[in-house]
Amino acid sequence: MKYVLWVLQVLLGLAFVAAGFPKLIQPYAELAQQLAWVSDVPEVLVRFTGLAEVLGGLGLILPAATRILPWLTPVAAAGLALDMLLATLFHLVRGEVGGAVVPLLLGLLAALVAYGRWRMVPILARRASRPAA
Repeated sequence: MKYVLWVLQVLLGLAFVAAGFPKLIQPYAELAQQLAWVSDVPEVLVRFTGLAEVLGGLGLILPAATRILPWLTPVAAAGLALDMLLATLFHLVRGEVGGAVVPLLLGLLAALVAYGRWRMVPILARRASRPAA
């Protein structure tokens, strides 16, 4: 199971960073041309979503890989699962059933990582090195 979780963490982390980064750096008008929903929400929400996705994606990988504050990995996964739940609901309210499938799938996978890293296969923190006597 630990290998499944690692594969999911890396793939989800890369996907969320790749999805969030353009929301942070691209001009709002360009984003609105690429993503139909962008023009229906305030720019600050689009930027916040991008920031949450980038930080969440990094949070899936870096704390676990470095074993520094590894409890942040399931927290990041849970946050991304919530983000994807809200995105799924947003698309459903807009009548975009097809647009709700990908966030639903990503949210379920993120929830699996959150549960797996919290309860099934947690990553232990790195032990502090002892100073030389």
